[in-house]
This record gives sequence, C-alpha cells and structure tokens, in this order.
Amino acid sequence: MIEWSDEDLMIRDAVRDWIEAKIRPNLDELDSGELPPYDLIRDLYKTFGMDEMARSSFQARIAKEKEGGEPTGDGRPGGGNAALSMLPVIELCKVAPGIVSAMGVSFGLAAGTIMKRGTVEQKERWGLDLLTMDKIGAWAITEAGSGSDAFGGMKATARRDGDDYVINGSKTFITNGPHADTIVFYCKLDDGRDPRDREILTFVLDRGMPGLEQSRPLRKMGLHSSPTGELFLSDVRAGADRLLASGSGGGKESARQNFVTERAGVAAMALGVIEECLRLSVDYARQRELWGQRIGDFQLIQLKLAKMEVARLNVQNLVFRHVEMSRAGRTPTLAEASAMKLYAAQAASEVAMEAVQLFGGNGYMSEYRVEQLARDAKSFQIYAGTDEIQITHIARDLLAG
Repeated sequence: MIEWSDEDLMIRDAVRDWIEAKIRPNLDELDSGELPPYDLIRDLYKTFGMDEMARSSFQARIAKEKEGGEPTGDGRPGGGNAALSMLPVIELCKVAPGIVSAMGVSFGLAAGTIMKRGTVEQKERWGLDLLTMDKIGAWAITEAGSGSDAFGGMKATARRDGDDYVINGSKTFITNGPHADTIVFYCKLDDGRDPRDREILTFVLDRGMPGLEQSRPLRKMGLHSSPTGELFLSDVRAGADRLLASGSGGGKESARQNFVTERAGVAAMALGVIEECLRLSVDYARQRELWGQRIGDFQLIQLKLAKMEVARLNVQNLVFRHVEMSRAGRTPTLAEASAMKLYAAQAASEVAMEAVQLFGGNGYMSEYRVEQLARDAKSFQIYAGTDEIQITHIARDLLAG
C-alpha cells in the first residue's frame, strides 16, 4: 500500500467536513477542559453510522457465539477495516488528539477487553453500550507507585469473601476516569503469596458502586480534550459475574494484548499531528516575511520543512504497513507495536516542537494552534508505555531471537 484508495479519501473528506463543522468551533472549550468530548464523539458515531455498524457486528458475533461458533472480530466499528478505523483517528488528531484518546480507551481498551475476555452474558451486559458509545468506558491499570512497572508494582487487591471479592486500592492517570460508566479494573488476588507473584485479576465495575470514588479531572500539560482522573476503591464488593476470564496468561496477557492495539494506534495519532504541523508550517513559511522576503526562502526554514516531510513519509509508511498487516489477518507483535509507537511518538513531538520554533513568538501563542499540538504530542512519548519501556520491549524481543 503506497496511498489511500479513492474510497478511503471519500471517508477522509467526509470526516474532515464533520470536524470543521463540529470540532473546530469548540476547540477553545475542549482545550480548556470545560467541554467533555463525549457528546461530540456520539455525534461522530451517529453521523457516520458507526453506532449501527457496531450494533450489527456485535449482534452477529453474539449470535454466532450462542450457536457455539468461534467469534470473529471484536465488534468495534470499522474493526474489520484498519483504514476505516485509522482515517478518523488521523483527521481528529490534526485538531484535538485528546478526543481520540477518550474514544480509543472507551471502545478500544475497555470494550475490547470485555469482548476478548468476557462471557456472552458479560458482553451483552457491558460490551454493546461501550461499543456504541452509549456509555463511557475506562481501563484502569496504572497506579501512582508503579508507573512503568504496572504489574510488579501493582498494589490494588481483590480478596475472596464467600462467593464475592472485596476490592481495595487506587488508580491514577485513568483516561475517562471522572466520567466513566464502566471500568475495567486490574488488581492482584490477595492469596498470601508474595505480592509480585500474585495472579492478576480483571473486573468490570460500574459507576456508583458502594466504595468506588471517581475523582474530578486532573490538570495536565496537554490532551485537555481527554479527561483524566483517579479512582479510589474501599471495600468494593464485586460478584464473580464481574470477573473476566483469565484465559491464557491471565489478566497480564489480556493487558499485553491491549498494549499492542494501543501502541499501534499511536502511529495514526502521530501522523495526524505531523500532517497538521507540516501544513500549518508550510502556510506560515509562505506568508511570513522578514527582511523583505518570505521566511520559506531561508535555508534553515527549508531544513525544518524538509525534516517534517521525511517524518510524515516515515510515519505514514508505518500506518500503511499496519493497514496491510490487518488485511492479511496479522497482528503486530508487542515488539513491532512498540517500535511503531517509539518512532512515531518521537517524530510527532519533534515535528510539533520544530513547528513552534518556526512560528517564533507566534508559535508560543495558543491562537496559532501549534502550541496546543506540541503539548498534546508530548503525551505520545509517555502514555501506553514511555519511550524507555518501548526500547526495553524491542530489545528483549531482539535478544530473545
């Protein structure tokens, strides 16, 4: 694949028109955190029929499972077409990357985990509402004291009490945490073993359960259109019907599968930021004049633009490769997804900061947009695993071979 198809471009242009009508007029409110993104996401789903696609796919999958067949897909809109999934991500990230984070965590991680690990009853109870964005989902694994050591340093616990479990602990940096209706919560089974050796369990929790507290949105550097918060659990009682099946590798393997999906998706997010920063920079270099000539005539400015274009081509090729892998029925390995994420995240952050530099004093002002994109792009190097964690996963895979 070397370019988007005519059908892809039609979808892209339709998404662009929707963004111009619905997102850009609300950018100030989104970036200030005053406007949660969820009604806009629901409007996107409704406008492009993504909610109905998700509903139809979900019903077909559940019917097949009830007949004893092997489920295919995960019920997500566009789940069978990587290009259809990635194009809205790219276009949205040109304007408000946080919206993609909020949307992706809800239907990609929260719903995706339930659809991969849940029983038919659990999927019907929680999955469909998340896939259609009728409800908001959160995926809770990160804790204040663990960070990159998500599994080993995890302190949240579930203790058996009769037929139920009693859950205690806290989570932080949880996307959608303040507004989530449904929370996929990771913790360790409190069975007396050394904490680092305990089994990882995955529960599905609902807003309003006794003992569950969801914080107000945290203040952060960027991605203001994606609310982030903390969760506090004090003796939250959960029945066995809320426990997702462990499967091969348990809850730890479930989380790793989601890391692959999330990290590969960052490449599409990065491409959106890079394309927008390049477009804004080229326009500015054509219009801005110094010493009687446009700044685009200066070689140092040309060097910046050339490097941005190289980054755009490289990250676009990673996205195209992912689309082709999906069409071939292949999922990236953790190391491959980590390599995609590492390069794309660094490229987006570097391009965005160079765009700020190219704009000079104007680049530091919010009205010129590159300031916001630079703040948002930096998050790509931190969430879904820091750059340093990506390096570790890539190197371990190489050394193991």
